[in-house]
Amino acid sequence: MYQVGHATARALLRRLAVEQAECRVPSLTAAIVRDGRTAWFGGRGRVGGAPPTAATQYRIGSITKSMVAVVVLRLRDEGALDLTDPLDKHLPGTPLGHLTIAQLLSHTAGLTAEPPTAWWERTPGIGAADLIARLGPAELKHRPGRRFHYSNLGFALLGELVARLRGTTWLDALHAEVLGPLGMNATTPRPRAPHATGYAVHPWADVVLAEPEHDADAMGPAGQLWSTPGDLARWAAFLGGDTGGVLSPASLAEMREPAQVDDGDAWTGGFGLGLQLARTGGRRLAGHSGSMPGFLATVWAEPAEGVGVLFMANTTSGLSGTLLTDLLDILEEYEPRLPGEWQPAAADPALLALTGLWHWGPKPYALRLLPGRGLSLEPVGGGGRASRFVPQDDGTWLGLDGYYAGETLKVAAGHLDLNTFIFTREPYDPGAPVPGGVTDWHA
Repeated sequence: MYQVGHATARALLRRLAVEQAECRVPSLTAAIVRDGRTAWFGGRGRVGGAPPTAATQYRIGSITKSMVAVVVLRLRDEGALDLTDPLDKHLPGTPLGHLTIAQLLSHTAGLTAEPPTAWWERTPGIGAADLIARLGPAELKHRPGRRFHYSNLGFALLGELVARLRGTTWLDALHAEVLGPLGMNATTPRPRAPHATGYAVHPWADVVLAEPEHDADAMGPAGQLWSTPGDLARWAAFLGGDTGGVLSPASLAEMREPAQVDDGDAWTGGFGLGLQLARTGGRRLAGHSGSMPGFLATVWAEPAEGVGVLFMANTTSGLSGTLLTDLLDILEEYEPRLPGEWQPAAADPALLALTGLWHWGPKPYALRLLPGRGLSLEPVGGGGRASRFVPQDDGTWLGLDGYYAGETLKVAAGHLDLNTFIFTREPYDPGAPVPGGVTDWHA
């Protein structure tokens, strides 16, 4: 198993110690995952008079949402629902039945942030039937699809949808389909020993106040779960691509695609399908934060680098906000990943003959052969409409990403037909069927 070196571990621990001391956190844990395994763990402070360990439980709050979202995607992959389905198709009887499942997953449904109850994070929950009976037009704050507006209520509805379609509770479905198969057996709806007590730290004095904990009932899918650094490290590995057969890589990648941004023009943060997204320091991260009275937690995965990072703390507020990215920076500085060794690979001669220079009108493009018979088409010099393609059984090629995602590329004699655009070896080759006709070049 890969473990960071002594110097790296010392630097990571020091950053964690600074956070715990300067932010006055009763206890704080953090971990780094690399290539699907925990490469470093650190704990500071005290839980029950001893340092916290990778087996110490903390509340994870809204990280629960990302786990519930995986069950919804599993239902989609089985054909039990479509993400464009209105809620009413599977959960009839609410005044919000016109909202789509995808909108609820991505917080673009326009729903109110909180349910029409008392402060749900600090009071015992109510049942799903009671919650649904309280809903009305007032719970819709924005036109569906217009903007990002985080909604705890939306995930309560998704949890009930899971329960209806699975014929069990959302929690039992989650354990059976996600937590159990991933080996996350220390992730539970209520605390079990050893666990941290949630505290509020006084802003002007070094004293603490114990925070309440209860069963959120219908609001549970929005933030009920407790977990450990060990289990959350497994979740970080999952988000990075080690799905353990729980979800297809394609569906996980779909969850990580940005559906909406939540900070306007800056686009440093956004949301996919049940996952928060962030762009920082050249990294593209996917995961989720969580907060409940007395607890804060966040988990991020950077799939491109095969790395994940997380923290768990028993404080209501007060962390710096840069702990996890600082830990990633330390890892990159002390132990940067070595690039994989290049090795030559066998190539189909027919595909090899397609590589090289092509032209979209006068604009030159480079066609490259990728591993696994894939193709890459991108403008010479970079920028513009670049896409990758994978072969299909009918001899065509399907766009994976970029401008041509989902579009069809056909290879013909002397030219390429990319969704009606004709690419030729020479600029506007008169021997190819270029629409509009081709005349001679002239001064």
